[in-house]
Amino acid sequence: MTVRAAIVIPIYNHKDEIGTTLERLMPHGLPIFVVDDGSNDATKAVLAELAERWSPSVSLLRRPVNGGKGAAVMDGLKAAHEAGFTHALQIDADGQHDAADVPRFLDAARAAPDALVLGRPVYDDSVPKARLYGRYLTHIWVWIETLSFAIPDSMCGFRLYPLDAACALIDSVALPTRMDFDIEILVRLSWRALRFVTIATRVTYAPGGLSHFDVVRDNVRISKSHTRLVVGMLARLPLLLARKVLPRKGESKPAPTPKPKGDAKGEGDSHSNERRGWWRIAERGSRTGMRLLALSCRLFGMRATRLWLHPIVAYFVLTGRAARLESLRYFERLREASPAQTTPTPGWRSAYRQMFAFADAGLDKLAAWTGRIDRARIAFDDPSAFEALVASGKGALVIGAHLGNLEMTRALAVRGSRAKVTAVVYTEHARRFTSVLSGAHRDFASRMVEVTDFGPETAVLMQQRIDAGEMLVIVGDRVPAHEAGRVVDVPFLGRAAPFAQGPYVLAHALGCPVYLFFCLKERGVHRVYFEPFAERIALPRRERAVHLADHARRYAARLEYYCRKAPYQWFNFFDFWARQSQSQRGEGNGRR
Repeated sequence: MTVRAAIVIPIYNHKDEIGTTLERLMPHGLPIFVVDDGSNDATKAVLAELAERWSPSVSLLRRPVNGGKGAAVMDGLKAAHEAGFTHALQIDADGQHDAADVPRFLDAARAAPDALVLGRPVYDDSVPKARLYGRYLTHIWVWIETLSFAIPDSMCGFRLYPLDAACALIDSVALPTRMDFDIEILVRLSWRALRFVTIATRVTYAPGGLSHFDVVRDNVRISKSHTRLVVGMLARLPLLLARKVLPRKGESKPAPTPKPKGDAKGEGDSHSNERRGWWRIAERGSRTGMRLLALSCRLFGMRATRLWLHPIVAYFVLTGRAARLESLRYFERLREASPAQTTPTPGWRSAYRQMFAFADAGLDKLAAWTGRIDRARIAFDDPSAFEALVASGKGALVIGAHLGNLEMTRALAVRGSRAKVTAVVYTEHARRFTSVLSGAHRDFASRMVEVTDFGPETAVLMQQRIDAGEMLVIVGDRVPAHEAGRVVDVPFLGRAAPFAQGPYVLAHALGCPVYLFFCLKERGVHRVYFEPFAERIALPRRERAVHLADHARRYAARLEYYCRKAPYQWFNFFDFWARQSQSQRGEGNGRR
């Protein structure tokens, strides 16, 4: 599809800004439709002079009386469509938007001609704080009304419409004509399964700039619009959910989890293809949404904020098909490996509870870093090993897991200054959430070291911290994204699963004591399990593979024990048992 784009500018009495706005847009060579929405005589005179100066590039459309921004935009979109254009770039007349971004919007439209390209504002210090925070409530309602985070900012007046879809909606639905237009047209286009592409764009507010936003009337209009849209969403709920849950056209449904057969190496597993790295799974959820939850924690407290998690988690359960299926696989394995125990029934309910526990753990991490966790709700199952280590002043390697809340104890150690705890982490897949935690406490980043593998460079970097008496906390249930070493297959929940050799190779290089750590939330109390694993890990060259496998097997056994103890609190939403390629496994040779 060839993209033929024009620019649409609605204007009402911005006579002092429109000239500069046009000058910034003219270099892009696009025809411009300026829609005068019943402006005063002074503005009309300025517009007539500008239209004559820039003719024929600028077409001036006049509305006899002021009908609102939405009415002016709709007139401009229909005029552009009737003139044969395929797309129209809406931009406000007041000069707040960066005209230099026009080529980026056009490039996005050429890459996805059927999508609506939406500006995602990047504000500087000129933005009025009341305006900034007031927008967030509308964002939340739009996410609810669309069951999607595809529209990060529904009020930005810098956007590029595909005109066939936009004009078809305008002709069939009575859209609002004031400030609520920008919001409602996006929601209704989302209901029609239109795709959205977002582009970060700078927005500035000039001192003393003219705003036509009426705090009372427009907020009432927007509230009425959200009421209509919520009712409309509920009426369309089955269709909207079906779009989220059912496979898209041409998408094949993954094979169900096979029953175990063969030996412990998992022969007969349908996932014999090379493993898809967990680090390639995109982080879901917007940074804005995460920051809104953080703001809610500060303003309303943990209990009120936790209520928001229920609709949010329900959305991710419904739309996160891959994670939901992996949760099902995990609970199936858990049940097969524990036939004599009462374990959760695999299904939608177990997936919801597991994902809710994951979201709840995220809130607890934030609360720990901001000092909002009551210390009476933190208890060691047996503090003797931890107290002895702290008293000795020695450094140690602590191996945890994505089970429970590993992050929270690091935060509490920093705040209480009882011990020096540094996390060795992989953050490539979760940078949004990491950035939110970074803003919660000034020491967050200083007590974290990001690594991509457990190579020799990592050991050198860690040795100084061990010598200084720090506890280095790493996870044993993930393989680093760019692992320079190997994995070893050991039994876990009845099947062979690949576990990284890196933690034990690192412990051997550091020559320090090794402990296991798990922090589970049990009836509202964070219970800490801290247990010795090895006074020192030795890896004799000739028996290296045997020792590595033994350490990984012991770790996997403890992880399995705690998974049974808190089945909803293991947060690995990918195929943990997927087979590795031959070169990646290294057949236990341990070469580095």
